[in-house]
Amino acid sequence: MIPQQIINDGLIADFEEEVQPSKTFKLNLERNRCVGFVDGLQAMEQAIFLMLSIERYDFLIYSWNYGVEFKDLIGKPSAYVASEVKSRIRECLLQDERITEVDSFEVIANKNKVHVNFVAHTIFGEVTAKKEVDY
Repeated sequence: MIPQQIINDGLIADFEEEVQPSKTFKLNLERNRCVGFVDGLQAMEQAIFLMLSIERYDFLIYSWNYGVEFKDLIGKPSAYVASEVKSRIRECLLQDERITEVDSFEVIANKNKVHVNFVAHTIFGEVTAKKEVDY
């Protein structure tokens, strides 16, 4: 059978998209435990932390759209790392539909680390976050 092009015949969708809730387990990182639940802005803070803690493409359990690519920055000059880290953080976080913008970057390069402070604008409010990147 030869495929044929189907043209929209004025069909109307009988469904609506719903935004999924952000309620998730609360992580206690000091004790390595899940303790209760968080929702809204606290859930976004935790989600940002987790997205920036997972190296993209390293773990089969995560989608290829999840995580950040910092591993290939090891051994690069500090000026290159300082300029590249902004776009990589932005690309990582904007994969989440709840995050609308990432800006206000402050990058401080030390001997073998780059300290980055930034603001992520989410549908729940602003999240001020920081990340330390080894190079």
